[in-house]
Amino acid sequence: MPEFFNVLPPDEARALLFDYLTSQLPAESIPTVEALGRITAVSPRAPHPLPNFRRSTMDGYAVKASDTFGASDTLPAFLQVVGEVPMGAAAEVELQTGQAAIVHTGGMIPDTADAVVQIEHTQTIGEYGAEYAASSEPFEIEVLRPVAVGQNVLQPGEDVAEGAEILPAGHRLRPQDIGGLLALGLTEISVTRQPRVAILATGDEVIEPTAMPGPGQIRDINSYTVSGQVIEAGGIPIRYGIIPDDIEAMRQAARRALAECDMLVMSAGSSVSVRDVTVDVLNELGQPGVLLHGVATRPGKPTIVGVVEGKPLLGLPGNPVSAMIQFDMFGTPAIYHLQGLQRPPRRGLVWATLTQNIASESGREDYVPARLSDGPKGLQATPVFGKSNLIYTLVNADGLLKVPLNKGGLLAGEMVEVKLF
Repeated sequence: MPEFFNVLPPDEARALLFDYLTSQLPAESIPTVEALGRITAVSPRAPHPLPNFRRSTMDGYAVKASDTFGASDTLPAFLQVVGEVPMGAAAEVELQTGQAAIVHTGGMIPDTADAVVQIEHTQTIGEYGAEYAASSEPFEIEVLRPVAVGQNVLQPGEDVAEGAEILPAGHRLRPQDIGGLLALGLTEISVTRQPRVAILATGDEVIEPTAMPGPGQIRDINSYTVSGQVIEAGGIPIRYGIIPDDIEAMRQAARRALAECDMLVMSAGSSVSVRDVTVDVLNELGQPGVLLHGVATRPGKPTIVGVVEGKPLLGLPGNPVSAMIQFDMFGTPAIYHLQGLQRPPRRGLVWATLTQNIASESGREDYVPARLSDGPKGLQATPVFGKSNLIYTLVNADGLLKVPLNKGGLLAGEMVEVKLF
Protein backbone atom coordinates (compact mmCIF):
# COMPACT_ATOMS: atom_id res chain seq x y z
CA MET A 1 0.00 0.00 0.00
CA PRO A 2 1.41 3.48 -0.86
CA GLU A 3 2.49 5.75 1.98
CA PHE A 4 0.45 8.76 3.07
CA PHE A 5 1.92 11.95 1.64
CA ASN A 6 2.24 15.45 3.08
CA VAL A 7 1.11 14.44 6.58
CA LEU A 8 0.84 17.53 8.82
CA PRO A 9 -0.15 18.23 12.45
CA PRO A 10 -3.72 19.55 12.77
CA ASP A 11 -2.78 23.20 13.45
CA GLU A 12 -0.48 23.33 10.44
CA ALA A 13 -3.06 21.57 8.29
CA ARG A 14 -5.76 24.11 9.25
CA ALA A 15 -3.40 27.01 8.60
CA LEU A 16 -2.65 25.59 5.15
CA LEU A 17 -6.37 25.25 4.43
CA PHE A 18 -7.13 28.82 5.53
CA ASP A 19 -4.37 30.18 3.29
CA TYR A 20 -6.39 29.12 0.25
CA LEU A 21 -9.96 29.75 1.41
CA THR A 22 -12.24 32.51 0.24
CA SER A 23 -12.13 35.13 3.01
CA GLN A 24 -15.90 35.52 3.38
CA LEU A 25 -19.15 34.81 1.57
CA PRO A 26 -21.39 37.70 0.41
CA ALA A 27 -23.69 39.53 2.82
CA GLU A 28 -27.46 39.53 2.92
CA SER A 29 -29.97 41.57 4.90
CA ILE A 30 -32.47 39.65 7.03
CA PRO A 31 -34.98 40.51 9.78
CA THR A 32 -33.19 40.84 13.12
CA VAL A 33 -35.75 38.54 14.77
CA GLU A 34 -34.59 35.74 12.43
CA ALA A 35 -30.85 36.34 12.86
CA LEU A 36 -30.08 34.14 15.87
CA GLY A 37 -26.80 32.30 15.29
CA ARG A 38 -25.94 34.25 12.14
CA ILE A 39 -22.67 36.14 11.64
CA THR A 40 -22.62 39.92 11.28
CA ALA A 41 -21.22 41.11 7.95
CA VAL A 42 -20.80 44.73 9.07
CA SER A 43 -20.49 46.59 12.38
CA PRO A 44 -23.93 48.10 13.15
CA ARG A 45 -23.90 51.45 14.96
CA ALA A 46 -26.41 52.95 17.36
CA PRO A 47 -28.80 55.37 15.58
CA HIS A 48 -29.61 57.06 18.90
CA PRO A 49 -28.51 56.80 22.54
CA LEU A 50 -29.92 54.07 24.74
CA PRO A 51 -31.75 54.98 26.83
CA ASN A 52 -32.74 58.16 25.02
CA PHE A 53 -34.25 59.78 28.12
CA ARG A 54 -33.52 59.74 31.84
CA ARG A 55 -35.48 56.96 33.45
CA SER A 56 -35.92 55.38 36.85
CA THR A 57 -34.48 52.00 37.79
CA MET A 58 -36.81 51.72 40.81
CA ASP A 59 -40.38 52.18 41.89
CA GLY A 60 -40.28 55.19 44.16
CA TYR A 61 -40.05 58.98 44.11
CA ALA A 62 -38.14 61.36 41.86
CA VAL A 63 -36.44 63.97 44.03
CA LYS A 64 -33.76 66.59 44.22
CA ALA A 65 -30.93 64.63 45.85
CA SER A 66 -29.94 67.60 48.04
CA ASP A 67 -33.34 67.41 49.74
CA THR A 68 -32.44 63.95 51.12
CA PHE A 69 -28.93 64.59 52.41
CA GLY A 70 -28.62 63.47 56.04
CA ALA A 71 -31.90 61.55 56.06
CA SER A 72 -32.14 58.55 58.37
CA ASP A 73 -34.67 56.40 60.24
CA THR A 74 -34.48 58.67 63.28
CA LEU A 75 -34.21 61.93 61.35
CA PRO A 76 -36.12 61.55 58.07
CA ALA A 77 -36.40 64.15 55.35
CA PHE A 78 -39.97 65.35 54.76
CA LEU A 79 -41.03 65.85 51.13
CA GLN A 80 -44.33 66.79 49.55
CA VAL A 81 -45.48 64.52 46.70
CA VAL A 82 -46.99 66.80 44.06
CA GLY A 83 -47.58 64.48 41.11
CA GLU A 84 -46.95 61.22 39.31
CA VAL A 85 -45.20 60.40 36.03
CA PRO A 86 -47.38 57.92 34.08
CA MET A 87 -45.59 55.04 32.38
CA GLY A 88 -45.03 55.61 28.68
CA ALA A 89 -45.57 59.36 28.96
CA ALA A 90 -43.44 62.47 29.28
CA ALA A 91 -42.55 63.71 32.76
CA GLU A 92 -44.41 67.01 32.96
CA VAL A 93 -44.20 67.44 36.74
CA GLU A 94 -41.97 70.30 37.88
CA LEU A 95 -40.38 69.93 41.30
CA GLN A 96 -39.48 72.71 43.65
CA THR A 97 -37.25 72.35 46.68
CA GLY A 98 -38.80 69.91 49.15
CA GLN A 99 -41.03 68.22 46.55
CA ALA A 100 -41.16 64.75 44.98
CA ALA A 101 -43.04 62.87 42.25
CA ILE A 102 -44.11 59.22 42.04
CA VAL A 103 -42.15 57.33 39.38
CA HIS A 104 -42.10 53.70 38.27
CA THR A 105 -39.36 51.38 37.09
CA GLY A 106 -38.45 52.30 33.52
CA GLY A 107 -40.46 55.51 33.60
CA MET A 108 -39.20 58.97 32.74
CA ILE A 109 -38.15 61.29 35.55
CA PRO A 110 -38.78 65.07 35.59
CA ASP A 111 -36.11 67.46 34.31
CA THR A 112 -36.12 69.11 37.73
CA ALA A 113 -35.25 65.85 39.54
CA ASP A 114 -31.78 64.34 39.72
CA ALA A 115 -32.30 61.11 41.73
CA VAL A 116 -34.88 58.52 42.73
CA VAL A 117 -35.59 57.28 46.25
CA GLN A 118 -36.82 53.70 46.18
CA ILE A 119 -40.18 53.20 47.78
CA GLU A 120 -38.79 50.82 50.42
CA HIS A 121 -36.80 53.71 51.90
CA THR A 122 -39.86 55.90 52.43
CA GLN A 123 -43.07 55.94 54.41
CA THR A 124 -46.17 58.03 53.84
CA ILE A 125 -47.80 60.54 56.09
CA GLY A 126 -51.56 60.70 55.90
CA GLU A 127 -54.14 58.71 54.02
CA TYR A 128 -52.98 58.72 50.40
CA GLY A 129 -49.61 57.00 50.01
CA ALA A 130 -49.35 54.75 46.98
CA GLU A 131 -52.96 55.51 46.03
CA TYR A 132 -51.98 58.99 44.86
CA ALA A 133 -52.97 58.12 41.30
CA ALA A 134 -56.62 58.10 42.40
CA SER A 135 -56.32 61.42 44.15
CA SER A 136 -55.44 64.95 43.15
CA GLU A 137 -54.33 65.93 46.63
CA PRO A 138 -50.61 66.23 47.47
CA PHE A 139 -49.37 64.22 50.43
CA GLU A 140 -46.15 63.97 52.40
CA ILE A 141 -43.54 61.23 52.70
CA GLU A 142 -40.67 60.59 55.03
CA VAL A 143 -37.41 59.74 53.27
CA LEU A 144 -35.37 57.37 55.45
CA ARG A 145 -32.20 57.11 53.33
CA PRO A 146 -30.27 59.78 51.45
CA VAL A 147 -29.63 59.44 47.71
CA ALA A 148 -26.79 60.83 45.66
CA VAL A 149 -27.17 62.76 42.42
CA GLY A 150 -27.92 60.22 39.68
CA GLN A 151 -28.75 57.38 42.06
CA ASN A 152 -31.36 54.92 40.70
CA VAL A 153 -31.45 56.85 37.42
CA LEU A 154 -30.35 55.70 33.97
CA GLN A 155 -28.80 58.54 32.04
CA PRO A 156 -29.22 59.00 28.26
CA GLY A 157 -26.58 56.94 26.47
CA GLU A 158 -25.56 55.05 29.63
CA ASP A 159 -26.20 51.71 27.90
CA VAL A 160 -25.08 52.75 24.40
CA ALA A 161 -23.91 56.12 23.09
CA GLU A 162 -25.28 57.45 19.81
CA GLY A 163 -23.05 56.36 16.93
CA ALA A 164 -21.24 53.72 19.00
CA GLU A 165 -20.34 50.40 17.41
CA ILE A 166 -22.86 47.93 18.80
CA LEU A 167 -21.28 44.69 17.61
CA PRO A 168 -18.16 43.94 15.57
CA ALA A 169 -18.28 42.43 12.11
CA GLY A 170 -17.78 38.69 12.27
CA HIS A 171 -19.79 38.29 15.48
CA ARG A 172 -22.14 35.36 16.08
CA LEU A 173 -25.53 36.75 17.12
CA ARG A 174 -26.88 35.54 20.48
CA PRO A 175 -30.30 36.14 22.08
CA GLN A 176 -29.03 39.19 24.01
CA ASP A 177 -27.58 40.62 20.78
CA ILE A 178 -30.99 40.35 19.11
CA GLY A 179 -32.53 42.20 22.05
CA GLY A 180 -29.85 44.87 21.96
CA LEU A 181 -30.39 45.51 18.25
CA LEU A 182 -34.16 45.69 18.59
CA ALA A 183 -33.84 48.06 21.56
CA LEU A 184 -32.27 50.49 19.10
CA GLY A 185 -34.92 49.93 16.43
CA LEU A 186 -32.56 47.96 14.18
CA THR A 187 -35.08 45.53 12.73
CA GLU A 188 -32.86 44.50 9.79
CA ILE A 189 -29.28 43.25 10.07
CA SER A 190 -26.58 42.52 7.48
CA VAL A 191 -25.21 39.00 7.94
CA THR A 192 -22.97 36.70 5.95
CA ARG A 193 -24.79 34.24 3.72
CA GLN A 194 -24.84 30.74 5.21
CA PRO A 195 -22.45 28.34 3.43
CA ARG A 196 -24.11 25.56 1.47
CA VAL A 197 -22.20 22.35 2.23
CA ALA A 198 -22.48 19.44 -0.19
CA ILE A 199 -22.23 15.99 1.40
CA LEU A 200 -21.51 12.89 -0.71
CA ALA A 201 -21.41 9.36 0.69
CA THR A 202 -19.45 6.83 -1.37
CA GLY A 203 -19.13 3.06 -1.43
CA ASP A 204 -20.87 0.03 -2.92
CA GLU A 205 -21.49 -1.24 0.60
CA VAL A 206 -23.30 1.90 1.81
CA ILE A 207 -27.11 2.00 1.81
CA GLU A 208 -29.78 4.44 2.98
CA PRO A 209 -30.75 4.33 6.67
CA THR A 210 -34.29 3.30 5.68
CA ALA A 211 -33.06 0.11 3.99
CA MET A 212 -32.38 -3.27 5.65
CA PRO A 213 -28.70 -4.16 5.28
CA GLY A 214 -27.81 -7.28 3.37
CA PRO A 215 -24.57 -9.22 3.72
CA GLY A 216 -21.62 -6.82 3.76
CA GLN A 217 -23.82 -3.67 3.67
CA ILE A 218 -23.91 -0.78 6.16
CA ARG A 219 -26.32 2.11 6.61
CA ASP A 220 -25.14 5.60 5.76
CA ILE A 221 -24.38 7.31 9.06
CA ASN A 222 -21.85 9.95 8.11
CA SER A 223 -24.12 11.96 5.84
CA TYR A 224 -26.43 12.64 8.76
CA THR A 225 -23.94 13.17 11.56
CA VAL A 226 -21.97 15.56 9.36
CA SER A 227 -25.22 17.31 8.41
CA GLY A 228 -25.85 17.95 12.09
CA GLN A 229 -22.33 19.34 12.51
CA VAL A 230 -22.86 21.62 9.51
CA ILE A 231 -26.06 23.01 11.03
CA GLU A 232 -24.38 23.57 14.40
CA ALA A 233 -21.62 25.54 12.67
CA GLY A 234 -24.15 27.74 10.86
CA GLY A 235 -24.08 26.08 7.44
CA ILE A 236 -26.79 24.48 5.31
CA PRO A 237 -26.20 20.79 4.55
CA ILE A 238 -27.13 19.55 1.07
CA ARG A 239 -27.04 15.76 0.85
CA TYR A 240 -26.36 14.35 -2.63
CA GLY A 241 -26.98 10.74 -1.74
CA ILE A 242 -24.79 7.65 -2.02
CA ILE A 243 -22.38 7.31 -4.95
CA PRO A 244 -21.10 3.85 -5.94
CA ASP A 245 -17.39 3.02 -6.18
CA ASP A 246 -17.26 4.15 -9.79
CA ILE A 247 -14.80 6.93 -10.60
CA GLU A 248 -16.91 8.47 -13.36
CA ALA A 249 -20.03 8.55 -11.17
CA MET A 250 -17.99 10.13 -8.39
CA ARG A 251 -16.55 12.73 -10.79
CA GLN A 252 -19.97 13.78 -12.04
CA ALA A 253 -21.48 13.97 -8.57
CA ALA A 254 -18.52 15.90 -7.16
CA ARG A 255 -18.50 18.44 -10.03
CA ARG A 256 -22.22 19.07 -9.70
CA ALA A 257 -22.08 19.37 -5.91
CA LEU A 258 -19.14 21.77 -5.93
CA ALA A 259 -20.76 23.94 -8.60
CA GLU A 260 -23.96 24.25 -6.58
CA CYS A 261 -22.43 24.67 -3.11
CA ASP A 262 -19.70 26.53 -1.21
CA MET A 263 -18.00 23.46 0.25
CA LEU A 264 -17.72 19.78 -0.62
CA VAL A 265 -17.46 16.85 1.82
CA MET A 266 -16.97 13.28 0.60
CA SER A 267 -17.40 10.52 3.15
CA ALA A 268 -15.36 7.28 2.87
CA GLY A 269 -12.90 6.58 0.12
CA SER A 270 -10.11 8.55 1.79
CA SER A 271 -7.82 5.59 2.60
CA VAL A 272 -4.90 4.91 0.27
CA SER A 273 -5.97 1.86 -1.70
CA VAL A 274 -6.73 0.80 -5.21
CA ARG A 275 -10.52 1.22 -4.84
CA ASP A 276 -10.42 4.49 -2.89
CA VAL A 277 -10.08 7.14 -5.58
CA THR A 278 -11.38 10.19 -3.67
CA VAL A 279 -8.00 11.93 -3.91
CA ASP A 280 -8.00 11.61 -7.70
CA VAL A 281 -11.58 12.85 -7.99
CA LEU A 282 -10.99 15.88 -5.78
CA ASN A 283 -7.73 16.73 -7.53
CA GLU A 284 -9.51 16.88 -10.88
CA LEU A 285 -12.02 19.52 -9.72
CA GLY A 286 -9.71 22.51 -10.13
CA GLN A 287 -6.87 24.46 -8.60
CA PRO A 288 -5.07 24.14 -6.26
CA GLY A 289 -6.86 20.83 -5.54
CA VAL A 290 -5.74 18.48 -2.79
CA LEU A 291 -3.44 20.20 -0.29
CA LEU A 292 -2.71 17.20 1.89
CA HIS A 293 -3.69 13.58 2.31
CA GLY A 294 -3.08 12.60 5.89
CA VAL A 295 -3.25 14.40 9.23
CA ALA A 296 -1.10 13.51 12.23
CA THR A 297 -4.07 12.48 14.40
CA ARG A 298 -5.75 9.38 15.69
CA PRO A 299 -8.42 8.57 14.72
CA GLY A 300 -8.75 10.00 11.23
CA LYS A 301 -5.22 9.98 9.83
CA PRO A 302 -6.26 9.45 6.18
CA THR A 303 -8.27 12.69 5.96
CA ILE A 304 -8.04 14.65 2.70
CA VAL A 305 -7.96 18.47 2.77
CA GLY A 306 -8.16 20.59 -0.35
CA VAL A 307 -9.45 23.79 -1.95
CA VAL A 308 -10.82 24.61 -5.39
CA GLU A 309 -11.26 28.29 -6.30
CA GLY A 310 -11.65 29.28 -2.66
CA LYS A 311 -14.07 26.46 -1.79
CA PRO A 312 -12.94 23.92 0.84
CA LEU A 313 -12.86 20.18 0.06
CA LEU A 314 -12.83 17.41 2.65
CA GLY A 315 -12.44 13.69 2.20
CA LEU A 316 -13.47 12.04 5.46
CA PRO A 317 -12.73 8.50 6.59
CA GLY A 318 -15.66 6.09 6.51
CA ASN A 319 -15.41 5.35 10.23
CA PRO A 320 -18.19 7.45 11.84
CA VAL A 321 -16.08 8.46 14.84
CA SER A 322 -13.16 9.46 12.65
CA ALA A 323 -15.48 11.33 10.30
CA MET A 324 -17.06 13.38 13.09
CA ILE A 325 -13.73 14.16 14.76
CA GLN A 326 -12.11 15.22 11.52
CA PHE A 327 -15.09 17.30 10.45
CA ASP A 328 -14.99 19.07 13.80
CA MET A 329 -11.26 19.62 13.23
CA PHE A 330 -11.50 20.94 9.66
CA GLY A 331 -15.09 21.23 8.44
CA THR A 332 -16.47 23.32 11.32
CA PRO A 333 -13.57 25.84 11.25
CA ALA A 334 -13.94 26.10 7.47
CA ILE A 335 -17.66 26.95 7.80
CA TYR A 336 -16.83 29.56 10.45
CA HIS A 337 -14.13 30.98 8.18
CA LEU A 338 -16.46 31.28 5.20
CA GLN A 339 -18.89 33.27 7.36
CA GLY A 340 -16.16 35.61 8.59
CA LEU A 341 -16.55 34.51 12.22
CA GLN A 342 -13.77 36.21 14.16
CA ARG A 343 -13.86 33.97 17.24
CA PRO A 344 -15.35 30.46 17.28
CA PRO A 345 -17.91 30.03 20.06
CA ARG A 346 -16.89 28.35 23.28
CA ARG A 347 -19.33 25.74 24.51
CA GLY A 348 -20.64 24.54 27.88
CA LEU A 349 -19.23 25.31 31.33
CA VAL A 350 -15.65 26.49 31.73
CA TRP A 351 -13.38 27.31 34.63
CA ALA A 352 -11.29 30.44 34.47
CA THR A 353 -9.04 32.61 36.62
CA LEU A 354 -10.80 35.68 37.98
CA THR A 355 -9.02 38.92 37.06
CA GLN A 356 -10.48 41.21 39.73
CA ASN A 357 -12.34 41.08 43.03
CA ILE A 358 -16.11 40.67 43.15
CA ALA A 359 -18.13 41.78 46.15
CA SER A 360 -21.14 39.72 47.20
CA GLU A 361 -23.33 38.87 50.17
CA SER A 362 -23.25 35.49 51.85
CA GLY A 363 -26.54 33.64 51.63
CA ARG A 364 -27.28 34.16 47.94
CA GLU A 365 -25.92 33.01 44.62
CA ASP A 366 -24.70 35.85 42.43
CA TYR A 367 -24.36 35.56 38.68
CA VAL A 368 -22.08 38.18 37.19
CA PRO A 369 -21.71 38.66 33.42
CA ALA A 370 -18.11 37.95 32.46
CA ARG A 371 -15.89 38.28 29.42
CA LEU A 372 -13.39 35.50 28.70
CA SER A 373 -9.88 35.89 27.35
CA ASP A 374 -6.76 33.79 26.98
CA GLY A 375 -4.13 34.55 29.62
CA PRO A 376 -0.59 33.30 30.23
CA LYS A 377 -1.91 30.53 32.50
CA GLY A 378 -5.11 29.68 30.65
CA LEU A 379 -8.60 31.13 30.45
CA GLN A 380 -9.31 34.37 32.34
CA ALA A 381 -12.70 35.77 33.41
CA THR A 382 -13.19 39.53 33.71
CA PRO A 383 -16.47 40.72 35.27
CA VAL A 384 -18.69 42.97 33.16
CA PHE A 385 -20.36 45.14 35.77
CA GLY A 386 -23.61 46.89 34.92
CA LYS A 387 -27.15 47.41 36.04
CA SER A 388 -29.57 44.55 35.60
CA ASN A 389 -31.75 46.44 33.12
CA LEU A 390 -28.90 47.23 30.70
CA ILE A 391 -29.05 44.64 27.91
CA TYR A 392 -25.52 45.43 26.75
CA THR A 393 -24.14 44.13 30.01
CA LEU A 394 -24.93 40.72 28.50
CA VAL A 395 -24.08 41.69 24.93
CA ASN A 396 -20.53 42.46 26.08
CA ALA A 397 -20.17 39.19 28.02
CA ASP A 398 -19.41 35.60 27.09
CA GLY A 399 -21.22 34.00 30.01
CA LEU A 400 -22.33 34.19 33.63
CA LEU A 401 -19.80 33.91 36.42
CA LYS A 402 -21.18 32.15 39.50
CA VAL A 403 -20.53 33.41 43.03
CA PRO A 404 -21.50 30.46 45.29
CA LEU A 405 -24.26 30.69 47.88
CA ASN A 406 -22.17 31.08 51.02
CA LYS A 407 -19.27 33.11 49.63
CA GLY A 408 -18.93 36.72 50.71
CA GLY A 409 -17.36 37.64 47.40
CA LEU A 410 -14.50 36.36 45.25
CA LEU A 411 -10.86 37.43 45.05
CA ALA A 412 -8.77 38.00 41.96
CA GLY A 413 -6.80 34.87 41.17
CA GLU A 414 -9.51 32.42 42.26
CA MET A 415 -10.79 29.79 39.86
CA VAL A 416 -14.41 30.52 38.96
CA GLU A 417 -17.16 28.70 37.06
CA VAL A 418 -18.54 30.45 33.98
CA LYS A 419 -21.69 29.26 32.22
CA LEU A 420 -21.36 30.14 28.55
CA PHE A 421 -24.21 31.67 26.60
